[in-house]
Amino acid sequence: MPNISALGLDTSNYTTSAAFFGDGEMDSRGMILPVKEGEIGLRQSDAVFHHTRQLPEVLSMLGDKIGGAKVIGVSERPRDAKDSYMPCFLVGIGAAQMLAQALGVPLRRFSHQQGHIAAALYSANRLDLLHERFLAFHMSGGTTEAVLVEPVEGDKMFRTRLVASSLDLKAGQVIDRIGVMLGLPFPAGKHLDPIACNYTERLRVRASMKGANCSLSGVENKCRELMKKGAPKEEIAATCMAYVIAASDAMCKALIETFGDLPVVFSGGVSSNSMLRAHMSKKYGALFAEPRFSADNAAGIAVLASLSQEA
Repeated sequence: MPNISALGLDTSNYTTSAAFFGDGEMDSRGMILPVKEGEIGLRQSDAVFHHTRQLPEVLSMLGDKIGGAKVIGVSERPRDAKDSYMPCFLVGIGAAQMLAQALGVPLRRFSHQQGHIAAALYSANRLDLLHERFLAFHMSGGTTEAVLVEPVEGDKMFRTRLVASSLDLKAGQVIDRIGVMLGLPFPAGKHLDPIACNYTERLRVRASMKGANCSLSGVENKCRELMKKGAPKEEIAATCMAYVIAASDAMCKALIETFGDLPVVFSGGVSSNSMLRAHMSKKYGALFAEPRFSADNAAGIAVLASLSQEA
């Protein structure tokens, strides 16, 4: 476990978050960006505005711990790729640069996806996996990807290579769209989960695949058809999750066949779903973070920043 005190910042598309890691303890705080009732997303300009307003408040939740940071980490882009960019991360970068200069400490930059992976490993008490190859699924409202993770020398800690993804809608998008269709608040994941669990009939679904990549665009249409037929909300919610789980299973099976029996880690808000966790952990021994470290958070960024100082 790293032991250098670190502050992590993450200004993703739906959460303003900051985390302080020190003396083996994690203090992770965050605020969801406000989305109007009935809507299923935010424009980037609105996300930047809300982050600018919320980040000072989130940082204030950490109190005087901030002054004890020996290194600051920040999410600078969605993924570990040169063309990966979203304006919302500029808010976190600017704040991190000012704090690092004021405290006279190093600034380390990581991707949002790297932060998710590290948060999952920290929560599962498996940071040792950063020294070997493994498969990591990042499933959220904006991402449904599987990456091959490999350790590298230096402060970047590890690199990721995209090996599978959704070819259209993302798992979180599908869940949010179906949830809003059922009258649930956005983001809908934590509200849809218990409703889906209440459906006890067996569902037969088949994932739409192209190699190791999945397609989820048809799930929304199937659920809308069920709603038009007057199906109970429990059946609609369960059908949505059954297709997401089937796609995740098929992706994982294909990747293990290609890369061998590597450890599998799930991160991102969708991985908080109890049905997905139960299925993938039982069948593949997949590792999951606690729900609070699955959704967008800065904990993984703080851990990576701390580890980078020890590298």
